[in-house]
Amino acid sequence: MRLMFLGDIVGRSGRQAVIQRLPGLVERYRLDFVVINGENSAGGFGITEEICQDVLDAGADVVTLGNHSWDQREALVFIERQPRLLRPVNYPAGTPGRGANLFVARNGARVLVMNVMGRIYMDALDDPFAAVARQLDACPLGEQCDAVVIDMHAEATSEKQALGHFVDGRASLVVGTHTHVPTADHMILPGGTAYMSDAGMCGDYDSVLGMDKEEPVQRFTSKIPRSRFEPANGEATLSGVCVEIDEMTGLATDVAPLRLGGKLAPALPGFW
Repeated sequence: MRLMFLGDIVGRSGRQAVIQRLPGLVERYRLDFVVINGENSAGGFGITEEICQDVLDAGADVVTLGNHSWDQREALVFIERQPRLLRPVNYPAGTPGRGANLFVARNGARVLVMNVMGRIYMDALDDPFAAVARQLDACPLGEQCDAVVIDMHAEATSEKQALGHFVDGRASLVVGTHTHVPTADHMILPGGTAYMSDAGMCGDYDSVLGMDKEEPVQRFTSKIPRSRFEPANGEATLSGVCVEIDEMTGLATDVAPLRLGGKLAPALPGFW
């Protein structure tokens, strides 16, 4: 099974890169399943229903969110009727939407996708480890599903790594989002789970985490905000991770970073 995960879409340039490039990647690599984090896709803050549908139409099977889930207030409503949009599973009971769901890949495999948010330097949500464990107990790999993908939206690398080891052997992929900078630690953990601390972003890297440079630099140097943050609009890099998953075990056999276009050096999976 061929899986691709793309990091946080940031603004218009990130959206355009996904919409223009993803269909070709799906065809070129014969991808079975695509997950994309879309929490910064609407002007850098949240997601709208129209943008969500555009990303799904481009070839994404699931869109995940994070701490900006509700920046666009309409998301509180349309997430209830869009099962392919996931918010963090460890939000309090009664929060609109869902944090995990079971999907069918192009090859017929059953894929459990989970979005969970860390707590270190983030909003104090429910325990992410307990929330993930409940989902894995309810839908164990190799029984109720054929693959498990976990988007760990978190600030601290330590928390992301700890979750990877916590579920090693029970998930196909644990990948971090939120920090917008791709890490070089893609690997297969001892139990067979593919791991990467951060997938990076789909956005303009000639920026400060996808935002136009001027305002962040102004705030760092003067401590005075002059205007709101706006996404940078230069050519975006698609950034993420590719995983080959064994159809018998649901565990990873290969993992590699993906970087395409924009400022960053290109990286493509050699095993496809």
